[in-house]
Amino acid sequence: MHKFFELVGGLVFPPRCPICDEIVYLWEKGICNSCMKKIQYVENPRCLKCGKHISDAAKEYCEDCENRTHFYQGGRALYEYKEVASAVYRFKYGGRQEYAKVFGEEIAFYLGEYILNLKPDALIPVPMYPSKERKRGYNQATLLARVLGKELQIPVYEKVIKRVTNTKPLKFLNPEERLNNLKKAFILEENGVKLSTIIIIDDIYTTGSTVDTMAKVFLESGVRQVYFVTLAIGENL
Repeated sequence: MHKFFELVGGLVFPPRCPICDEIVYLWEKGICNSCMKKIQYVENPRCLKCGKHISDAAKEYCEDCENRTHFYQGGRALYEYKEVASAVYRFKYGGRQEYAKVFGEEIAFYLGEYILNLKPDALIPVPMYPSKERKRGYNQATLLARVLGKELQIPVYEKVIKRVTNTKPLKFLNPEERLNNLKKAFILEENGVKLSTIIIIDDIYTTGSTVDTMAKVFLESGVRQVYFVTLAIGENL
């Protein structure tokens, strides 16, 4: 019966491709066939630290990771940001919460083996400042983490860390300003939770400032390894 009502719902209110926002046919899976041919997944060779694609196969790290020390152990992203920028914008600011199911399942399919090999104790979505989350009505990182956690059977801890500073939007800041902006932005809330390996979940990775700031807090609390997984990754600033 559930499948029947899902089918009827799909006919009355057909889903839309999160990439182009056009109607997705019943035989297509989440992303329309046209966009599947054009979408740019992050491919090898990848930076051994942040997972960003690097053009020189002889190099181990991208330029950013060669010149910066990160607190996290490593990470991966699914898409090249420039190819999905409009989709991420609608997901983040346009109320398109339904994109989380498609994107979360895509991450599970393409990055699931990498994630499971890390043997994480939990997925931790990047928290939003409470007033911002109330205004938006949801946290896109939490929605992604929930779908991914369900697909891979990994616990999702949504309240273990809290954002206590209403930071400026990072897209307007350079790397140094991003780090200064995030100082003391996060505190742990559930001190009783004992975790060894965690994966931080977010929508976009650019310089890693947010992930690094959170990783530092977790490492200082006794967590041994911090990784990240994001929907998209951008170019170095």
